[in-house]
Amino acid sequence: MDKLQTISALSALAQDTRIDVFRLLVAAGPEGLPAGEIAEALGVRQNTMSANLSVLLHAGLVRNVREGRTVRYFADMEGMQGMLSFLLEKCCGGRAELCAPLLADLMNDNKECCE
Repeated sequence: MDKLQTISALSALAQDTRIDVFRLLVAAGPEGLPAGEIAEALGVRQNTMSANLSVLLHAGLVRNVREGRTVRYFADMEGMQGMLSFLLEKCCGGRAELCAPLLADLMNDNKECCE
């Protein structure tokens, strides 16, 4: 992920409903959730939820799959990893290898749940 993509991802998460959506989808794991269930779980109108999901989708933080008339959403852990990698690439005085285990552990803990 480059600088502009990272800014887009951070901007997408810098809103109350969208960060709740992302956290809900991380918790949902590999099954993800239909858009209607996300809206219901968070008490948000479906048209408002649709707009928020679109922002997260374009930021690379969620992915979706159409299932007939329903759209199911999933946390995009690769997108999150890309954002975190960009943020940590120059950590520890330019010794990014010191942060690599932290990022690898974080992504491995979530890899099984979200792919």
